[in-house]
Amino acid sequence: MSAHPQHSESSLVSTLHRLDGRGYGGYKQLRGTHDVGGYRLAVDHVQTDPFAPPSKMRLLIDREDAGFPAELLITADQRVAVGDFLAREVAAGIRRAGVGIAGKGSGGLSIGTPGQQVLDRTSIRFTESTLEARFEVALPAAGRKALGRQAARLLTEDLPQLADETLRFSAVDAQALTDHVIGYVDRLALQSRLAERGLVAFVGDGAVLPRRSGDSDRPLDTDATAFTSPESLRVSIELPSGRTVTGMGVPAGITLIVGGGYHGKSTLLRAIERGVYPHRPGDGREWVLTRDDAVAVRAEDGRSVAAADISPFISGLPSGTDTTSFTTTNASGSTSQATNLVEAWETGSRLLLIDEDTSATNFMIRDDRMRALIPDEREPITPFVERIRALYEEHGISTVMVVGGSGAFFDVADQVIALESYVPRDVTDRAREIAGIEAPASAQPLERPRTPRAPTSSSLNPGSKRKAASAAGRAAMRYGRETIDLSAVSQLVDPAQTQAVAHTLDRIARQADGHRSVIELVDEVMEILDDDGPGGGLEAISPHHGHPGHLARPRRQEILAALNRYRGLEIC
Repeated sequence: MSAHPQHSESSLVSTLHRLDGRGYGGYKQLRGTHDVGGYRLAVDHVQTDPFAPPSKMRLLIDREDAGFPAELLITADQRVAVGDFLAREVAAGIRRAGVGIAGKGSGGLSIGTPGQQVLDRTSIRFTESTLEARFEVALPAAGRKALGRQAARLLTEDLPQLADETLRFSAVDAQALTDHVIGYVDRLALQSRLAERGLVAFVGDGAVLPRRSGDSDRPLDTDATAFTSPESLRVSIELPSGRTVTGMGVPAGITLIVGGGYHGKSTLLRAIERGVYPHRPGDGREWVLTRDDAVAVRAEDGRSVAAADISPFISGLPSGTDTTSFTTTNASGSTSQATNLVEAWETGSRLLLIDEDTSATNFMIRDDRMRALIPDEREPITPFVERIRALYEEHGISTVMVVGGSGAFFDVADQVIALESYVPRDVTDRAREIAGIEAPASAQPLERPRTPRAPTSSSLNPGSKRKAASAAGRAAMRYGRETIDLSAVSQLVDPAQTQAVAHTLDRIARQADGHRSVIELVDEVMEILDDDGPGGGLEAISPHHGHPGHLARPRRQEILAALNRYRGLEIC
């Protein structure tokens, strides 16, 4: 609840009417708590002008009045699922009513835009006594003058009506809500059981993997081939609801996905990559689940690197550069991919996801003709094909990789899956026959990279940084005068996640002392995010009181990815 005084609905209306046509700054009078249409409206922050970020407001209803069954809200996971369902209901209600934020000064509401993934969000929150819906509100204006009467309709008529239609159990589809919660809990259970079954991923029979386009995450709704597992890889898994799902279990080890161009190789890998998050019903990928620590690794020319130990893959550079503490502001394809791999290793990931189309060829393979022309002793790169088995056998790190142009990895693969028109076949035996082997060769020893990297406090707190870090869409973040490019961090799927990462970097900057490593600093933040009690969770990383902003839970892998890509980062 807001610490500001509470006002009646009539006083809110009269205040807004009085502001009509006056300077926009008069809207600041709205701060406080108001009774509106049987709800409490907490105005936590009022935008300074029509072109500033929208105002932050919370609509509160007593849980008893909202009427949602207690049995759907017992666990934190259930509350995440109910919150996701209601956020989608509210977002759909805003679209139907035509009161979404359409442009600067136009006036409108937003509760965020949930995507295909079900994420822990701050949009909807249940406390012991209340249900809170957190809105961003663009207060209407004409130029820089307040349109108070329009604002009164928005806040005292449109908003309560929206809540009546979306935030009460009597108004929603009870069966759809129940199915949403049960499905989410089942999907989390399946994900958690992968390791005990010796699997790193699961792709359910009947899944629709293709998306509508390269820039859309929505399922292809016409002419899509439903996924059917090869018999040799089919597994059945029983879930907490009593349901049993069947599909392709991807075993731990080294899995190759092969096939002709446009037959679905990268589509399958992309689905596995996004399977670190449960998906909404109807997405087509609901039953595609992957180890939650999986990391997509690619080449990323031009990224900055701070003291990464890439020596397991690259050493003996002609320049004499120390690759046990490699630093650059402009990494090449091979050095960037080596860095991305060892940083994934540093986070504790046990599954790498790699597509040859986004990889540096000289990092991945080196054929006999090139070895004859350039002897090994003159080549500083040890290709990934020579390290991939040691990563698994010595360090427990599996790899799922798309290959289409080279059979070099046949010698080290545990299983090979071929796709033809999106239909998978197990071709492991044929690949081994072609390679002339009966089983993968044993690995050569591989030392773990040096991982304790402690950032300096001064680099994370530069004098030029006068504002809090903030997201600039999904794929970029502003940190002081720097823009952190996250376009290659493909498992960051929502701008609300990026904003949460920005807040975590500010928290890390305050905690950095030159002694604690990046891993220790991130672990401290993850403990806060994991805390389901008062003072913990996503709310705790926000600098705002009351409405925390629209945030979605990030993984530790993406927090570290953002920190590692900050060009000002310095390591002690």
